[in-house]
Amino acid sequence: MKTKKTAKQNKVDVITLGCSKNLVDSEVLMNQLNANGFEVTHESEKDNANIVVINTCGFIDLAKQESIDTILQYADAKQQGIIDKLFVTGCLSHRYKQDLEQEIPEVDGYFGTLELPFLLEALGADYKHDLIGERSLLTTPQHYAYLKISEGCNRTCAFCAIPLMRGKHVSKPIDKIIAEAQHLVKNGVKEVMLIAQELTYYGLDVYRKRALADLLRELAQVPQLEWIRLHYAYPYDFPLDVLDAMNEHANICNYLDMPLQHASDNMLKAMRRQITQQQTYDLVDTIRKKVPNMALRTTMLVGFPGETEQDIEALADFVRYARFDRLGIFQYSHEENTSAHILPDTIPAEEKQARANYIMHIQQEISNQLNQQKVGNIYKVLFDRKEGQYFVGRTEYDSPEVDNEVMVDARKAKNYVRIGDFAPVRITDCSDFDLYGEVVRP
Repeated sequence: MKTKKTAKQNKVDVITLGCSKNLVDSEVLMNQLNANGFEVTHESEKDNANIVVINTCGFIDLAKQESIDTILQYADAKQQGIIDKLFVTGCLSHRYKQDLEQEIPEVDGYFGTLELPFLLEALGADYKHDLIGERSLLTTPQHYAYLKISEGCNRTCAFCAIPLMRGKHVSKPIDKIIAEAQHLVKNGVKEVMLIAQELTYYGLDVYRKRALADLLRELAQVPQLEWIRLHYAYPYDFPLDVLDAMNEHANICNYLDMPLQHASDNMLKAMRRQITQQQTYDLVDTIRKKVPNMALRTTMLVGFPGETEQDIEALADFVRYARFDRLGIFQYSHEENTSAHILPDTIPAEEKQARANYIMHIQQEISNQLNQQKVGNIYKVLFDRKEGQYFVGRTEYDSPEVDNEVMVDARKAKNYVRIGDFAPVRITDCSDFDLYGEVVRP
């Protein structure tokens, strides 16, 4: 929170809330502003920006409340004269623009997810078409970046409001993605994480076929791109040739983030997931068989209207069977204008939390067992930061911020590494969700 006004003009601080797709949108905005002569920061703790842009999330109740609280915080700063201008963009602004304009009129302008040119105009900047795909200013450390391959979603999941905020699926052509990846690598990026609302639908609108595997094979040829990681793959009609591409190219990480949401037929049907319990089991088996050392990450949704204790037990049985490397839990949020909104949201918040805790307790035990199996092994680790007495990194089986980390004692001279570099690490110990190790020297 800013505490004093500065004479510095045309300095913009961008605040990003929500998912990695929002981070990419913020980076695009920052690079456009930078090319227009603005000084740009991202979530700066210094009090020297006179303009603030908040990129909001509108996915679930908690995210919406965080966005609203942040807008109110900076609206108050504007009223106190601490900042001059305040703009709001992103999913919440797209979905609730009229309501926000009435409730928080101190904001100078609200803009939707597809209104970047209009936001730039309001800021007194030109939309530079020649910058599309170029991101020199990153919100992440310089050695990794998120790479958005499509926008929007054509799915009709009963609980999800994303299509209301992001629109229909639009794939970015392969040549443009390759050019963007090359630009990122030129600026020091070693790892890209492919993101979309749904990766596996990629290409159907442009190439009339699922083309994710084609894209991966092209990306794998980009010189000095050492890791390519897949996020948000929809399970229905999963393109198995993606697994072939993984086996063909060492720089495509054996990592797949595939949100499954549930495992009972009752819930999968109610959620409109287009897949059955048996098909879900079979898909996990197929993935494990084709890529035996695959790290599978998934997310589950509990508390959906009509969910019974039997449904939760079916989910628990599936989690025990699949032994996911990583698992996250969402609690159902009753979102207006989704098809599930007509259903009574009768499961109390306390029960939703209890169900989430139950599933995560099972996963915690699985994670600990899987981590124990890594002790004694040597892994290639990419180091992201130094925190306290540790250098903190990740193996190819872990994505930033959401997965396990590898902790190396920085007080030992042999463990010295540079942030953004790879090093071989022998795992010496573990906890439920982290690994500890030492750098292996020649």
